[in-house]
Amino acid sequence: MNDSVSKLPDPRPEWFPRGKAAATATLRRIVPAVRKAVHGERPPSVTEIARRSRSPFKVLVSTVISARTKDEVTGEAARRLFARAPTPRSLSALSARRIEELIYPAGFYRTKAKAIRALSAKIAGELGGRVPDTMEGLLALPGVGRKTANLVLTLGFALPGICVDTHVHRVANRLGIIRTKAPVETEACLRATLPKAHWLEINDLLVTFGKSICAPVSPRCSICPIARSCVRAGVARSR
Repeated sequence: MNDSVSKLPDPRPEWFPRGKAAATATLRRIVPAVRKAVHGERPPSVTEIARRSRSPFKVLVSTVISARTKDEVTGEAARRLFARAPTPRSLSALSARRIEELIYPAGFYRTKAKAIRALSAKIAGELGGRVPDTMEGLLALPGVGRKTANLVLTLGFALPGICVDTHVHRVANRLGIIRTKAPVETEACLRATLPKAHWLEINDLLVTFGKSICAPVSPRCSICPIARSCVRAGVARSR
């Protein structure tokens, strides 16, 4: 087991209400159905940035901006920021105040501006302009947690990782294949049950699915292609 995975908690039996084997079987069955259901939908803004730029640095900064921020706001904020400063060196040369102005109205824009400036300075200086391509290296950057690191690994470097955000955490628990309280627990469970062939795509699939069909409030269960595999855990009302 590599170091990045060893930092996760060991999956507990109680996190799998129907057992690990059943969780794996359900995931194998639903991934193709979800992929088909979201085909043609606009992907998350960070994914669009990754496809256009093929830049791990832009994926990193965009992901920092995206936390607790609407997708359309993230995309516009990243566009303004990179038009002014597209590299670690040029971005670190901006003041935190200027970065704030460029990424506003992203949530927590002041805190994010300081983190973006600090991580850019570290990459431009200590790291010779190169974004780390390991979990440990990414987590050593200011303002970077597991969610951000996993997204940089998968979208920026096409390396194995499972990015668990609020949509992935919600959908996986709603299905009833796992019962976890924290995203880090969900990541550990998915690493143990999701076939590795789906790791790179799972965040995009479940984020898009979570926005278009499996919404946080009143999910559209009547048109859901995986309704028969779902126990609707925590669902009070649906459409």
